Amino acid sequence: MAKKDTARKKPMLSVNETVADNRKARFEYHIEERFEAGIVLHGTEVKSLRLGQCSLGEAFADEKGGEIWVYNMHIPEYQQAGKHLQHDPKRPKKLILHKKQVHKLMGAVNRDGYTIVPTRLYFNGRGMAKLEIALAKGKKLHDKRAATKDREWNREKSRTLRNQN
Repeated sequence: MAKKDTARKKPMLSVNETVADNRKARFEYHIEERFEAGIVLHGTEVKSLRLGQCSLGEAFADEKGGEIWVYNMHIPEYQQAGKHLQHDPKRPKKLILHKKQVHKLMGAVNRDGYTIVPTRLYFNGRGMAKLEIALAKGKKLHDKRAATKDREWNREKSRTLRNQN
């Protein structure tokens, strides 16, 4: 008697679903303001994103030719497509923003020393891939230590409260 295959395939992501979250950015930076940006993708990139495959860990955004581009965002190749249809996994991707938003971002980066950090990649209600970017300032080492200390203290408090009850 043959065994049934109990492993199920993960369903493809469609609307209102987060593909990737950059939790490291919240630890490394003080996030000031967030923006929603459209992103220019190739067909196989969208299919890989719908399978939930993406990494924002090393991604950063910068200005090139009056536009905002994201670099080092890793979207792996789509396995079902042929070699001639594949994309470069670390290809720079253009962001779609209003001109006022671009000027605001670039002014803050040039004048005040802010950084543009990708924080989340998701599909919106219409099924379009969107990238949430944030205007952020880097944390100092003592800020990171304080954040870690607070987080550990809150965990310890919740453990003791749970054990008392």
